[in-house]
Amino acid sequence: MRVNPISNVRGLLILPHLRVQNANAISGQHTWGFPAITAFTGQMTGLERKLGRDIGLEFYGVGVICHDHQAQTSGDYVQRFNLTRNPVDKNGDTAAIVEEGRIHLDITLVFGVGGEALSRDDEALAELARHVARTLETMRIAGGTLIPGPYPLHPQLHPLPDDEEGIALLFRELRRRWLPGFALVARDDLLHAHHAKLRKTNEEASLLDAWLDKSRINYNPQQTKSGETEWTGSRQPGDGWIVPIPVGFGAISPLQPGGSVSHARDSTTPFRFVESLYSLGEWLSPHRLTHHAELLWYPSHDPETGVYRCRNDYRIDHHAALDNLGELA
Repeated sequence: MRVNPISNVRGLLILPHLRVQNANAISGQHTWGFPAITAFTGQMTGLERKLGRDIGLEFYGVGVICHDHQAQTSGDYVQRFNLTRNPVDKNGDTAAIVEEGRIHLDITLVFGVGGEALSRDDEALAELARHVARTLETMRIAGGTLIPGPYPLHPQLHPLPDDEEGIALLFRELRRRWLPGFALVARDDLLHAHHAKLRKTNEEASLLDAWLDKSRINYNPQQTKSGETEWTGSRQPGDGWIVPIPVGFGAISPLQPGGSVSHARDSTTPFRFVESLYSLGEWLSPHRLTHHAELLWYPSHDPETGVYRCRNDYRIDHHAALDNLGELA
């Protein structure tokens, strides 16, 4: 049985209020407005590799809290990306426009970590957190550039207490520091519930139908007692800030040996063609979370089905089920 990587988390590494300029706002073929969560799990892997094994930290998951955003668009009802045609090509001519979406972000990244480094004293942990922050400054974040904010960056590395009560107490203290902001969590349960609802009236309804239906606002006529017709939207107060999100990739070809596919970026790693996988997510205020496992996303893969996706255990009883890998797609 595969072990949920979040069960290995023994500390939280927090990089608060990162100012990211021109991050990628197009998260998939059908969604835009915030970078895909795969950009942040990929960032976690790249950061761990750049830090090296000698640092004594192992990265298992990442949580994202957005404090502010500014999409680089124009227009009123219909939004258009602000596009540029630079740099010029090798002949000095202006290059063709390639549509790209950009967004400025103010985010906090929370990494679930483990490793022997967590046993060091407070001063060593503080220096290690500053070292990680300095390393992150040399990297791209979701395609964007990290720029200095109005206040100095204060990275923190907190080892988790040994008991659940202590962990809950520490998390309650930390989540207050992430306000105001919104954390992205997975809501696969809403997708399956809506699919079951659609199948009551249409047995041929698919998960794609359910996803498309939840990705838009539907207005339906309702007959009132006085005989008048009122139009009501499908999203009602209290439903939450539900958004369609890409969560990973599904294979559409067999796994090819490294170097056998021309123009591949890496000639040593096995290669396969994939397409995006979509689900539903929800933006939640951090004070609604009760455990770090509800915040953290982690990558998983199933070589038999060719599913490479990110998971989040917001709707899983993390106190009892941390040893199980989540529901397969």
